[in-house]
Amino acid sequence: MTTTTAGYGQYCPISRALDVLGERWSLLILRDLSLGTTRFNDLARGLPGLSRSLLAKRLRQFERAGLIEKIGTEHLLTDAGTQLQPILFGLGEWGARWTFGAPRDEELDAALLVWWMHTRVDTSSLPGRRNVLHIRFTDDVRRFWIVVEGAAPSVCETDPGYPVDVTIVADVATLYEVWLGRMPLSHAQHTGRVVFTGPPALTRRMPTVLRLSPVAGYVRESAMAEDTTARAS
Repeated sequence: MTTTTAGYGQYCPISRALDVLGERWSLLILRDLSLGTTRFNDLARGLPGLSRSLLAKRLRQFERAGLIEKIGTEHLLTDAGTQLQPILFGLGEWGARWTFGAPRDEELDAALLVWWMHTRVDTSSLPGRRNVLHIRFTDDVRRFWIVVEGAAPSVCETDPGYPVDVTIVADVATLYEVWLGRMPLSHAQHTGRVVFTGPPALTRRMPTVLRLSPVAGYVRESAMAEDTTARAS
């Protein structure tokens, strides 16, 4: 496994690993690859602060290092890339415990949140061939739709022209906190911070359909531990 980028010049396995993984955006690209995003345009859309030229450069570096292989239009993890997953999610667990708090304003990107959410939609309990979820933020004028057609979810930022099955109303920060496990959806609904409108037979399914972030379990455990400590003190 080799790479042509400048290294740390130390004969140490940690140093060698950082030669491959230590550059800006590398771990976030690998995060998205590990979660099943394989196409260049989809990777770019899920990493809006990353230029397309730098994304292409990082993918070439990963390919030379043996972490991914390109088959057609897809970038697929090799065995070496797949074995990074416990490390990536270990970082997520550590971050949830030691560095994660309330979201900062500059971290609240409504479009990115909807993009992330659509990758986790559980389509198995949705009836019919097409279902449309309309996401309306109370503090962002943009509107978003998640269209599930043939069990394949996609995101629209203009009205797709189909009847809406369920509308989700929330402010951006609340929906982030729910999706990332800091706030239980039941609490957000009870307090009116997240509202589902539509046929009850569909709105009742939303907690199952809208699966949370892959790191939500770590965040939830950390939040519960903080709450227990606060009550004890």
